[in-house]
Amino acid sequence: MNLVNRLKTDPEFRDVKVSPLLIVAKALIIASGRNPGINATWDEAAQEIVVKNYVNLGIAAATPRGLMVPNIKDANQMSLRQLADAMANLVSTAREGKTQPAAIVGWLDHDHQRWRIRCRHRHPILNTGEAAILAFGVVRQMPWVVNGEIQVRWVTQLSLSFDHRMVDGDLGSRFLADVAAILHDPSRALVWG
Repeated sequence: MNLVNRLKTDPEFRDVKVSPLLIVAKALIIASGRNPGINATWDEAAQEIVVKNYVNLGIAAATPRGLMVPNIKDANQMSLRQLADAMANLVSTAREGKTQPAAIVGWLDHDHQRWRIRCRHRHPILNTGEAAILAFGVVRQMPWVVNGEIQVRWVTQLSLSFDHRMVDGDLGSRFLADVAAILHDPSRALVWG
């Protein structure tokens, strides 16, 4: 949250919405680079795992027509500012009902890996062929025990669902630990990114 607050006052981010979701999205991209096996799809015809060298990031957006999950192509190639712009455009386009069918995560886009981030859901559900999906809970201040003392800390919940044909518990745990480590200490993104 300190990073979010600093970015909100940074002149480079003046005209864009900066939220914890932006930081989670970037952390997910970096963690998938460190754990490439999680960025995969299942090829049913060939009965094999296809690891992707790009990240198409889906963000769930509540719209008048229901929940839509449009995606950002090649999100791993974007700077944090570019990602913020793309996320803002993606959500506003979805809410206005102008998202093109090919940009929506789902059966129309099975040849691309989609990362979907859903807020306030504890058990995210995978679409067929997807390797993993991350749920990101509400960020709030809570009492937390630190070195034997209670302190007020920013806390959220992360939940990862994955297809065991592609991702085992070790890979899933390492990926989720990397996302959490970046959120805890964003400077890790400089080392790992």
